[in-house]
Amino acid sequence: MDFRKFLVFCTVSCSVSFFYGQQKDIDTVYVFDNQMNKVKLFHDLTTLSPQDIQKNSSNLSEVLRFQSPVYIKENGRGAVSSPSFRGTTAQQTAFVWNGININSVFLGQGDINNIAIFGYDKMEIKAGGGSVIYGSGAIGGSIHLNNELRFNEGFKGNFHSEIASFDTYQNNLKVSYSNDKFSFTASGNYFISENDYEVPEENYINRNGKFYNTTGNFGFSYKIAPKQKISWQSQFYDAVQNYPIFTENGNRTKYETQTTRSLIAYDINTAKLSNSLKAAYTEENFQYYGVFNAPKTSGGTGKNYIIRDDFNYFILPKLNFNFIGEFQQNKGEGYQSGISSVSRNIFSTAGLLRYFVNNNLRFEAGIKKDFIESIESPLLYSFSGKWKAEKWYSLGINFSKNFRFPSFNDLYWQPGGNLNLKAETSVQADMSHEFSAGKFKLNLTPYYMKVDDMIQWIPTSEGYWSPRNVKNVESYGLESKISFEHQFSQDHALKLATGYSYTKSTDLETEKQLMYVPFHKVFGNADYQYKFLKLYIQGMFNGKTFTTSDENNDYKIDPYFVLNAGLSGTILKKYTIGFRVNNITDEIYETMAYYPLPKRNYSIYATLNF
Repeated sequence: MDFRKFLVFCTVSCSVSFFYGQQKDIDTVYVFDNQMNKVKLFHDLTTLSPQDIQKNSSNLSEVLRFQSPVYIKENGRGAVSSPSFRGTTAQQTAFVWNGININSVFLGQGDINNIAIFGYDKMEIKAGGGSVIYGSGAIGGSIHLNNELRFNEGFKGNFHSEIASFDTYQNNLKVSYSNDKFSFTASGNYFISENDYEVPEENYINRNGKFYNTTGNFGFSYKIAPKQKISWQSQFYDAVQNYPIFTENGNRTKYETQTTRSLIAYDINTAKLSNSLKAAYTEENFQYYGVFNAPKTSGGTGKNYIIRDDFNYFILPKLNFNFIGEFQQNKGEGYQSGISSVSRNIFSTAGLLRYFVNNNLRFEAGIKKDFIESIESPLLYSFSGKWKAEKWYSLGINFSKNFRFPSFNDLYWQPGGNLNLKAETSVQADMSHEFSAGKFKLNLTPYYMKVDDMIQWIPTSEGYWSPRNVKNVESYGLESKISFEHQFSQDHALKLATGYSYTKSTDLETEKQLMYVPFHKVFGNADYQYKFLKLYIQGMFNGKTFTTSDENNDYKIDPYFVLNAGLSGTILKKYTIGFRVNNITDEIYETMAYYPLPKRNYSIYATLNF
């Protein structure tokens, strides 16, 4: 990243952003992704705090594996990792950073273990389509990495240091300062691991598994007038990831990546009318080394320039109109991939209408059209409703059409790129039922989805692989969640959350389950606090998972159950010391064929708040 370009960008970019005037914390908290407040009105989200993320501090894959319904396919701990949401592919899950879709322009997906795990104030996981608001790839679901800036909190600091098995070390520092007009926050993280774990029962050693990464996050917000703010958020990420080898004399390879994301905003909000005009720049650089200490074998640079306007107007106190317009330019330049220098322009316009009948009943309808250079895109739509029928029961419905347009690799990789590809499209529906009894809540959400023109790379008669629109997929299933939270006294508190998902995702041509889509997944987290002591327990069960397209049981991943736990103590509200045990029962398991994950392992950490 050219730092001079970054400074120029920060100087010349500006935007406008807003929150609902009805929010109590409108003047004390600034959230960059203002659409999430509206999404929560109609959709059930899984929300994770920084403290939740710390429980699975090795990487983002572990966080999602143990605390969400998403299935994570990982080529060994810390290596290449991809998600499956409601039986879809990695390209059909959108990663969203502060309201900006950050899926790679080359791959069309996010590599989970090359997305920073720390530096966010909140992580939110949304199941179901969201292309009307969040664009290409938001088919199976979306994962939101959000930052907040708070006012009137003075100076705060937090330092976290952790030592773990396999020569793993990490340090994280965060500082912030705010008064009634100004808020600033900065954080940095350093993470390194030799990652040389062994699974003797499988005759497996994670050779050449070392990885490290560093992350820097910076943000500020300034109230230039009672109803106006100027705000900025940036993230810088640098990582090296070695790829595991199966034999001691195998060819060692590695992958390096550098990522920059920057967003700047200028906010105005009135009682009836508000507007949000954001400018963002994202950049991804990567280099692959087929021979460890030799020059790079391949690589690339992708850049995105984005301008997004979000206009809201309350036509009536109960009727809200929301217009979203976005222009982005994608640029890509590859090395040894046949992608010399390519670019495309994308313009989209969306309109949403929300009607609040009363406090217990509300509706939302949306429509969107994308204009993508050289690619035909469908008309997208969405409809949602939420009804609190009784004190103990709420009903929600969602229906939408979503899409994913081809990535640069799909279109331009040589040999094999296909300029005649069509966008993938999906139509889906779900119905959520929420039951409550005292401190207990139960959510049941059956869903259905059909994906047409799914892009798949297949071998050609010329001897290379090429992408084609060859698959139509049908997915249906059930997502459920039970939660309980109660403060028994000043000294005792208990929080429970357990989720179960059933997924049937079928290739309509072969009538077989898609690869790496488990039929069953259960995850659970329990937190108990007694005075200054905190204890948590995590469990995750994964059902039978096929690794071939013909459902060959000889190559399936067998069911497994993994249990984690941690204990910490806080003294004087400033000093915390904790201990974690992962995979307590020494379970032998894998999420990707031939790549077992670690057996029992440990970590110890200390946190200082100042």
